[in-house]
This record gives sequence, structure tokens and C-alpha cells, in this order.
Amino acid sequence: MSATLNMSGIAERYASALYDLADDQRMIDGVANDLAGLNKALAASPDFQTLIRSPLISREDQARAIEAILAKGGASDLIRRFLLVVVDHRRLPALPAIIAAFQKILADRRGHVSATVTSAQPLSSTQLSALRSAFKEGLGRDVDMETHVDESLIGGLVVKIGSRMIDASVKTKLQNLQVAMKEVG
Repeated sequence: MSATLNMSGIAERYASALYDLADDQRMIDGVANDLAGLNKALAASPDFQTLIRSPLISREDQARAIEAILAKGGASDLIRRFLLVVVDHRRLPALPAIIAAFQKILADRRGHVSATVTSAQPLSSTQLSALRSAFKEGLGRDVDMETHVDESLIGGLVVKIGSRMIDASVKTKLQNLQVAMKEVG
């Protein structure tokens, strides 16, 4: 079995256990918010990424760092205890996959679909509302949207829903035009 498949299975098991614990304690929304905050911190901090990935950092140092990060972010005791178990079992490198698996479980149980929308410029609240409405109409389900900005797109959007991707960016259109012109010439 490949390491990716193994990590995916581990992440799903840990996420499922966390979901069950959060559900038992009626803390699903709080846990989801804590995990979203951790995900943002991971994306913003190369040091945090090194902390979770490096096999050279001891469990004790990882645990102390995680405790400090969670205390600063005001995370719940459930998340604190859960992450200390993850650290103790040396599964911290799976944290991003655990967060993603938890979010997927939550979305599935709530009947939501997750979408990632990347645009060349930040989208206005009116544009976000229009996208949500279009997604709901097209999919028949509520959509949890995560937005990103990538100025290299020049204009347009790249939307990923599940395994489907719709690339309506100016950058891709220009690349396609360039390929077509090379084929003609």
C-alpha cells in the first residue's frame, strides 16, 4: 500500500473518531471552527508546517508547540486532547488530511458540497452570493465555499467541486489560444 493511501486511511479514521467525539459532546461546530483556524494557521506558517512534518522534532517538543498554538488560538479542550493523541501516536504529518477528512464528513452529514473558488481578485459579497445561488441551483445542495486569490489568473475563475474542476480563467484561455496558434503555424 502506498504512503498516500495509508495516510488517507489514517486521516479518515482519526477524523471519524473526532467527529464522533464532537457529536457526543455537542461540539461539532466548535470543533469545525477550531480545525478551520488550525488549517489557516498551517497555510500561513512555514514553521507550523515544519513542526508537523519533521521527524526530527521530538514528541515532547511537538506537544509543547501544539499546546502553545492552541492556547493562543483559544481552541477547545477536546481539540487540545485530540491533537495530543495525534502527536503521541506520531500522526501529526496527517493533520492537514485529518482536517480535510473531518470537513468532508461534516459536509456529507449536513448535505453540503465543498467548493474551492480561485479568482484573480478578491470577490465581493455580491459575487459570492451569486456564486452560492448558482451552485445551489445547479447542484441542488448548499455549498461550502473556500475562496483563494491568484493574480496570475488575470481574470475569470477556477472552481473545484469534488473531483470536478471548471477553469474559466483568462490565463487558461490564453494558453489554449497559444497552443492552437502553434498548431496552425
